Amino acid sequence: MSKLTDAQIIQELRKFDTATICNVVATYPDSDICLKLYDAWYGEYYTDQTLHCMYPELGPVCGYAATAWWSQASADYTKLDRWALPEHLDATPKPVILVARQTYPPALRNLSGLFGGNMTSQFKAFGVVGVVSDGPMRDHEEIKPMKVQYLVSGLTSGHGNLQLRAVNVPIKVAGMAVAPGDVIHVDRCGACKFPADKLPKVLEYARELLKREDEYQSRFRDPSFSLAKWKASEKK
Repeated sequence: MSKLTDAQIIQELRKFDTATICNVVATYPDSDICLKLYDAWYGEYYTDQTLHCMYPELGPVCGYAATAWWSQASADYTKLDRWALPEHLDATPKPVILVARQTYPPALRNLSGLFGGNMTSQFKAFGVVGVVSDGPMRDHEEIKPMKVQYLVSGLTSGHGNLQLRAVNVPIKVAGMAVAPGDVIHVDRCGACKFPADKLPKVLEYARELLKREDEYQSRFRDPSFSLAKWKASEKK
């Protein structure tokens, strides 16, 4: 079989769930099909349960991380050039997953519907296929036909004045520490990251893991399954 390009591998990875990707990039000492890139508990390579998938019908998405940080507007903050984010998105390999940190005072934390239809139409034009962010979004129905996935904290309808604080910087969102250019895999259960140079091995190990899991689960699907047979198979 001919060698796949990175773009083709990213499309192939959409056939897997994010839990599978987590399993092959984390460190499990007894496994010969994990890359051992991150401590399984403390490696900051996947998101926690505070984020929710807004369009599960789209299935998994995968792409390269662009990063950004927003907060409420303040004269005390450095104002970025208006083209900072578009230029970052344009320079990021495609497809793009925008990973966005949001920081607000506690009273505003759940009130900022940062991402809406206008922003999403811009993102889509720059090849964004998904957004991962630790704050809410709005315009859910308007965004749906754009087929851009959102993994966010929830939904709300409004926001006050906002300010883009940084782009193209390392950030942490919902427990996942991301650098620009990392590969991000997203499904309805969350997101996972890994270095782009590991794409071929992640696909190889994901395929092997699913093969082994199917073989393992087949014993329980067998109509003749019994506890005695299970115990006997473990002794082999």
